[in-house]
Amino acid sequence: MLHINYKDSRPIYEQIKEGMKKLIISGMLADGDKLPSVRELAAQLTINPNTIQRAYAELESEGYIYSVAGKGSFAKAQQEQNEANLHALLERLDGVLDELAFMGIKAETVIEHIKGREKN
Repeated sequence: MLHINYKDSRPIYEQIKEGMKKLIISGMLADGDKLPSVRELAAQLTINPNTIQRAYAELESEGYIYSVAGKGSFAKAQQEQNEANLHALLERLDGVLDELAFMGIKAETVIEHIKGREKN
């Protein structure tokens, strides 16, 4: 399910957060699917439960998961429109576009790639 790369420069909680996001976005975790509890996932990954708690808290604040008191945390299939998240994603996209331009990749290539994704 999730893998931690100890050679990665990113903190472990960020790796967990990004891994969960990928599972949700890809549909591997469907709307309403229960996530492992903080203690379960910490035991599986042999890391501190506070690390999992931080990742879950950030995922919830970003709208990828929700929690129900006494029941646990659950995946959200579709994130509500959130101006802060939209701004952050567009900033990340700008960085990727800058890097592609630096590599000499033409805008038309990027546009065709995006159009190809829309067909799926």
